Amino acid sequence: MKYIIISTVLLLSACSNPNIVKQAYSPHQVLVYSSHEGYEDRFSNHYKKPEKYPVNCTENCYPKTELIKCEQEMEQCKFVGTNPVLPSRTGFEIQWLGHATFVVKTPTGEAVLVDPVRHQFDWPVDLGFKLTGGFYRNEVNWPNDLEQQVDGVVYSHIHYDHFSIETIESLNKDTHYFTPLGFAEYFPDDGYTITEMPWFTSKPLGGSQIHFVPAHHFSSRVIVPFITEDNNATLWGGWVLESNGYNVFYAGDTGYSEHIGAIAERFDSFDICLMPIASYFHEEHGEWYRKVHMTPEDALYAANELNCKVMIPWGHGNASWKMGDKSSHAPLFRLLGQYQQLNTKIPLIVLNEGEKVSL
Repeated sequence: MKYIIISTVLLLSACSNPNIVKQAYSPHQVLVYSSHEGYEDRFSNHYKKPEKYPVNCTENCYPKTELIKCEQEMEQCKFVGTNPVLPSRTGFEIQWLGHATFVVKTPTGEAVLVDPVRHQFDWPVDLGFKLTGGFYRNEVNWPNDLEQQVDGVVYSHIHYDHFSIETIESLNKDTHYFTPLGFAEYFPDDGYTITEMPWFTSKPLGGSQIHFVPAHHFSSRVIVPFITEDNNATLWGGWVLESNGYNVFYAGDTGYSEHIGAIAERFDSFDICLMPIASYFHEEHGEWYRKVHMTPEDALYAANELNCKVMIPWGHGNASWKMGDKSSHAPLFRLLGQYQQLNTKIPLIVLNEGEKVSL
């Protein structure tokens, strides 16, 4: 029996395919650790939230509009308005698949998947939510053969609605993964190429540059529901995809904080900004949700501070999990109302799930 066990272990070891893991470094990188639950190496938000938010909607925050058609009250909706006609000057093509997932095709030909989650949460959390009636969503309409076309994947953080192991296992093995620090140990061992990055570091992907930038959020990956978590053991952030002299900013899940100004100091402007507008409201948890997620008016204010030339919102929609939202499209109703009230000058492009735009 002893020899059978040893032989089995050796056989499994021989069949494993270790991942290729590297870490980016820059003399300009920002990295902050803190003590948490007895650990000394937990990550922390270096940039603080404001004592008072620059803008606040206090009344008539969800005005009715003819630009959105819904099956129910702010539920299962479609944007039917006309987006501004902008010249296709950058060479970027942006497709929103739903919730936080985008396909970005660069001017130099790379296809980058942003926070790809094709189905529900990974097991066992999805099973737990099914049994308890928790978060569940309409699944995204995944483009045909997308898995074989992806050159790179970027992740903002490790929460289940942004990081899916099931989706990873469906992608081409030649895909290069760019992640915050601490992610590699969560990948299955199957020969994946992973570059872990601190804030304000960069790596090339083909003819493009991938920059990792700060966000004001947190991380945890529940292993066994309600029993084990790994709070802030992995970093979180946003991404800048730079190609042929143009760039796209993806903010990731984030509240408004000093990090917006820090990013604006490093980049003069952004040609396209993918900004989160959801998960800011919760009757039970109150202001805590806004600490780590932007309201629509926060997103508009941040886009102006970042000198965004175009803003595309995300986080709402029929394929969202409605975490901390009144309904599937309440954030979009609020965004359109605040866009008018704040007299925002940045062109706003609103996509329905699956739609794409060349800018």
